[in-house]
Amino acid sequence: MTGIKWSRKSTRKVSAELTREGHPVSRGTAARLLKDMDYSLQVNVKRLSGKRHPDREPQFQRIEKRVQEYRREGLPVLSVDAKKKELVGNFYNEGRIWRQEELAVNDHDFLRDAIGKAVPYGIYDLVRNHGLVTVGTSRETATFGVDSLSCWYQLIGRQQYPDADRLLLLCDNGGCNGSRNRLWKYELQQFCDRFGIAVEVAHYPPGASKWNPIEHRLFSFITMNWAGQPLRSFETVLNYIRTTRTTSGLRVRALLLPKHYEKGVKVTDEEMRAVRLRRARLLPCWNYTIRPGRN
Repeated sequence: MTGIKWSRKSTRKVSAELTREGHPVSRGTAARLLKDMDYSLQVNVKRLSGKRHPDREPQFQRIEKRVQEYRREGLPVLSVDAKKKELVGNFYNEGRIWRQEELAVNDHDFLRDAIGKAVPYGIYDLVRNHGLVTVGTSRETATFGVDSLSCWYQLIGRQQYPDADRLLLLCDNGGCNGSRNRLWKYELQQFCDRFGIAVEVAHYPPGASKWNPIEHRLFSFITMNWAGQPLRSFETVLNYIRTTRTTSGLRVRALLLPKHYEKGVKVTDEEMRAVRLRRARLLPCWNYTIRPGRN
């Protein structure tokens, strides 16, 4: 007999099955016997990361080295990424909070019932422990990501780092800011040309996105702050992001970007040749610098 037949049963069903086979026991006794044999209710745990990329550790070491170098020089180190999209409306939101009575929400998460879809993109400053989250209403594209970076520089970066001639971006290896995304590099060139600042990019290895600092230093706290609260309007989304605080000093600003972004925008070979991209000697696919164009 395989263990599958019994391991998926509740204690009530185990009790009924044993009773039918001539071993009458209550569900409480079945639970106690299972516990005595070191059984307990378990869930799947995401612990196996699969085969690791051979350049994983060298890239982590390089990122740490570059972060420390930028810190010593007083230059900005930014971790960027897009957060999970959220339906805006009276929808269920995971989590529990103290209330005197339960809050009724829609029983289904249908897009047709939503006011819209919130697309948060975060910019987290590792040096100052501050974040900016731009909430889009359209799509997650490379243009949207670089527009968010431009908002950070105009609202925060230019004031906090007036003498900086370059900044370091830490990104995942996929999505709108992936290492193979041509539009990402092209839009970064527009950013560099516009503000006259160089951008060094370091991508985390595939399958290592959870090590990107923005995930556990910014996004996790935003998720905890609005846990159990229906995100009924875009203003509600912005307010929960803005009120995210930690005892370590995290402060977050948020703004809405209602601009429409098209998917599938192609970058021509000629446009790519105009990008002033210089790749690093170590792991050049993941590490590169884009400089402002010649004036």
